[in-house]
Amino acid sequence: MNDTSKTTAERGPLMIDLALQGGGSHGAFTWGVLDRMLEVGWIDIEGISGTSAGAMNAAVLAHGIATGGKEGARAALRDFWRRVSRAATFSPFQRSPMDRLLGRWTLDYSPAYVTADLMARIVSPYALGMTDHNPLKTILDDMLDFEAIADGPVKLFITATNVRTGRGHVFRKHEITADVLLASACLPTLYRAVEICGEAYWDGGFAGNPTITPLVNECEARDVVLVQINPVDRPGLPTDARDIQSRINEVSFNATLLKELRMMAILRNVVDAGSGEGKLWSEMRMHRISTDLMVELGASSKLNAEWAFLDMLFEEGRRAVTAFGEKHRDDIGVNSTLDLEDYIAEC
Repeated sequence: MNDTSKTTAERGPLMIDLALQGGGSHGAFTWGVLDRMLEVGWIDIEGISGTSAGAMNAAVLAHGIATGGKEGARAALRDFWRRVSRAATFSPFQRSPMDRLLGRWTLDYSPAYVTADLMARIVSPYALGMTDHNPLKTILDDMLDFEAIADGPVKLFITATNVRTGRGHVFRKHEITADVLLASACLPTLYRAVEICGEAYWDGGFAGNPTITPLVNECEARDVVLVQINPVDRPGLPTDARDIQSRINEVSFNATLLKELRMMAILRNVVDAGSGEGKLWSEMRMHRISTDLMVELGASSKLNAEWAFLDMLFEEGRRAVTAFGEKHRDDIGVNSTLDLEDYIAEC
């Protein structure tokens, strides 16, 4: 039990869980968040729930801690994103000269992106003999020691969506492989479903982005820090086709997370949540780290893996943690800093 009369500096390192959203290259923001968290001395990480890019960050962090402690995790995360950027050097998805001239990170006017976006609406990844090779598989196989992850101290919960049932499947750390991570990040318009033990899986964002439930039920820590890179609120009405599709994806990929936050808020408002799972949910303290920058970035920038872009997001993630710590450091272990009432206002 934490002594709520003491500051975090007096209480020593505090155990937290992390919930990491997916979002392609925007996951470099999460990399920056994790790097800064690993750097400060007042946080320890018990468990991580991750989806898509959040799953990649989670597994790389768990590998790094298992093999080299916190500094090993920081080095592993930087190595991973460096490899992602190098692998994308010769990708056809590059910013157009106009985007570069205007300083935009989007690929909206990239000929390859526009063509792929249109083709994805009429041609499936199974047609025309298209390959199911994902360059991330080579990176993950080369980098990660999955036995070390299984034996390491960090609990992992990686969500993928079972295509047959439509339900989310949560893989624990002893089940993690490169295929599990690729399944969690498998966008069905770009890649064939990933088969694991006879079941086909798509991106976990359809069923949980990320899933909070295992952090509540299987971890001792009562503080969850949500690293959110998919905007919940977006000003204005999308009116062109691309913006409408982007907003549809944001809404659908946030839906399950919002349901879990609503449940937590409702249980917290119950005078007596009873015992068991209901009590566990009502006791959770939620925190969120995010950035307004994500509202400004177009959906196509999630496929932009230029190092300058990734590094910019990384620095934004570090700044976000610093700002959070200055405002809420002493609330960790004591109070929620995410106002859950916002999630039940429209119920």
